Amino acid sequence: MEIVLRSAAIFLIISVLLRAMGRRELAEITTLELVILVIIGDMVQQGVTQEDMSVTGATLAISTMGLMAVGASMISAHFPRVRPVVEGRPLVVVHDGAMRLDVMRQERITDDEVLEAARKRGIADLADVAWCIVEADGKFSFITRDTESGSQGGDDLEGESRH
Repeated sequence: MEIVLRSAAIFLIISVLLRAMGRRELAEITTLELVILVIIGDMVQQGVTQEDMSVTGATLAISTMGLMAVGASMISAHFPRVRPVVEGRPLVVVHDGAMRLDVMRQERITDDEVLEAARKRGIADLADVAWCIVEADGKFSFITRDTESGSQGGDDLEGESRH
């Protein structure tokens, strides 16, 4: 039972830590972030199993973390008010061509990242952008002034995501 409780505690700690690290996708993590994730894995194993090398201990730890992930997903699906806490929420980073520096600073998004994502969408000037939204999954969506009724964003193009 101790392994189950340790696994649940570690799951919550890791969830909070990963949310604090930002919205970066695995394809875009830095070398430092990769090293941190690998180290976290090793520390979690030691912290959860308390040097218990048994198959039963590992199975309990993995099962508990898996059930916690499924539980978080189910709670998010059934309780919309909890969804932003579990999954994050989209944020407007450009409105009417102007960057919202307060939001960008809070999310650690640089102007270069927004401009790069816009260029990849064929948008040469942010003055043409009505809305730029960083989605909960870290991808940028753009709605230009000439297409305000539709979005140019949302496609899974490589290199267009941010934490």
